[in-house]
Amino acid sequence: MYFVDRSIAVIKPKQPFLDWLNQMPGNDVTLSLADIRSDCTVLMIPEVNEQEDGIAYIDDIADKVFEMELASWYQDEKLWPKSRTLKLFWEWFDVEIHTVVMDTIDQDIHNSPVDHGLH
Repeated sequence: MYFVDRSIAVIKPKQPFLDWLNQMPGNDVTLSLADIRSDCTVLMIPEVNEQEDGIAYIDDIADKVFEMELASWYQDEKLWPKSRTLKLFWEWFDVEIHTVVMDTIDQDIHNSPVDHGLH
């Protein structure tokens, strides 16, 4: 096992995000909060020693994370909330910061850019 010089942030949707999803046009499946919180986005962030430092980093990239989360469900930006403020981000998402990341694989990590959001 190897220490990785990163920390992680787990992005967990909250009830307002679920409410938005469930009222989308053409959505014929009603999701539960447990459904959308069971397999959440995990972001590698710069290595931090304190939770607060990880939260501050997420504050800095919240607009990109918000867009990435919305795009993972609906690509049509016209369906997204018009005003995506930092306050709205924190109303729609919980974020767990984990300061220690270990790699159990003895192989290089390969990166590929995402289509929307974080670049």
